[in-house]
Amino acid sequence: MFVHPKGIGWLVILGLIVTVCIASSVSCTATAANGKGESYSMKQELDSYIYKEPKLKGGLIGVSIRQADTGKIIYEHMGNTRFRPASNMKLLTAATSISVLGKDYQFSTELRTNGTIKQGRLNGNLYLVGKGDPTLLPETFDMFAAKLKAMDIDHISGDIIGDDTWYDAVRLSPDMIWSDEHYYYGAQVSALTVSPDKDYDAGTVRLEIQSGGIGEKPQVSMSPKNNYIEIKNEAITVKAEQEEDLIIEREHGTNIVSVSGIIPKAKEPIKEWIAVWEPTGYALDLLKQALVKQNITWHGVVKSGEAPIESKLLFTHSSMTLAELLIPFMKHSNNSLGEILVKEMGKKVYGEGSWEQGIEALKRQLKRFGLNQEKLLIRDGSGISHVTLIPPTAITQLLYAVQKEAWFPSFIKSLPVAGDSDRQIGGTLRYRMPDLVVQAKTGTIYGVSTLSGYAEKSNKEKLIFSIMINNLIDEEEGKVIEDQLLEIIVDTD
Repeated sequence: MFVHPKGIGWLVILGLIVTVCIASSVSCTATAANGKGESYSMKQELDSYIYKEPKLKGGLIGVSIRQADTGKIIYEHMGNTRFRPASNMKLLTAATSISVLGKDYQFSTELRTNGTIKQGRLNGNLYLVGKGDPTLLPETFDMFAAKLKAMDIDHISGDIIGDDTWYDAVRLSPDMIWSDEHYYYGAQVSALTVSPDKDYDAGTVRLEIQSGGIGEKPQVSMSPKNNYIEIKNEAITVKAEQEEDLIIEREHGTNIVSVSGIIPKAKEPIKEWIAVWEPTGYALDLLKQALVKQNITWHGVVKSGEAPIESKLLFTHSSMTLAELLIPFMKHSNNSLGEILVKEMGKKVYGEGSWEQGIEALKRQLKRFGLNQEKLLIRDGSGISHVTLIPPTAITQLLYAVQKEAWFPSFIKSLPVAGDSDRQIGGTLRYRMPDLVVQAKTGTIYGVSTLSGYAEKSNKEKLIFSIMINNLIDEEEGKVIEDQLLEIIVDTD
């Protein structure tokens, strides 16, 4: 037996410490000591931080921590209290959609006609039928036109009709704040839509504003170039030492985007993504441009409508798989993708592409993962809602249950990796917690910061955690709190 140099008295003291720990049912360690030589468990450290942190005064915090292998809850603070999840809602949407639709699921877009092709003419209407694909890019429409050209079509004698009836006509989720609906994260949802780039913010255009000469208007460019959006440029270039104060917004109910305020001379271009009004028309505009490039003309009008059941299929385009789509969805916290996945689940399960039926399908699947639907209030798929309410224990239960699914490797691969500077890996955690082994989903809306996922302790023990902070004055302070809590969770026994 090892005897401490101080003698038998040390063993007596150690025995008393063990007795006190057992009697109080608190996990104590002889190695985790603070500056005063006192032993602290993870529970004590977390409780101390939560109750003493001044940034949490007047706010609410819920924490749930489980062992990853057993699902046993090892720490809880207001774990069964419902909180606004912000983008932690995407964990539920990702898990249920990949379960309902399958990891190899692909969205499709069709070119159809009610006519015939003869001597370079399509004698009838051309239908562009959207089925929810959020990955259609400007170059996809060039490909559509090239396919028509390859069919020897030089002229369309009828109309060009965009069919978005795969989903319902409700464009915005029920709790969308009116001031958010012109930003990329509040984009409208249509079964026929366009993404400006491979972040797949469907239903948006990208603006780039470059300063001009002092006293002159800056240059405003738009991608993709289109005739659907009108730019009203009222901004002015000022001296380089002045502070930038640009306002970029779309007028409600229109596609007029105004750029006003000041931009300093020689400043790096400012980029902003703006949501369009009615994405179906946006897609049709890009198709028109693509047809012109191929010298394909048409006789009729370009409009929205529905393809007849008996229409003939000319071409089908398929998206990437759902497993691949989860990467931009989760890494970049893409709201548009979340709402599209909800509507797609509704279409698959109940034959109706709506939020109402999609959320029913989502909740039905959550029951399979052991979540009590009666304790959840779910209003959308992205978490932008300030009405949605979920307790931290429900999120950790979900994260424990999905580990058993065959598609779990695709799910966990989609989660941001703390401290990895590669945007396609680190995502929204690429600048946070570089020294910790954490893979988790972030969440931020006004007054809310959340973080839930998987962490590995210094002794390699794997944990599941959910930290949900509500009623913050500054939601950015929530990220500091989350990172500090993770430090305690990982480093304390």
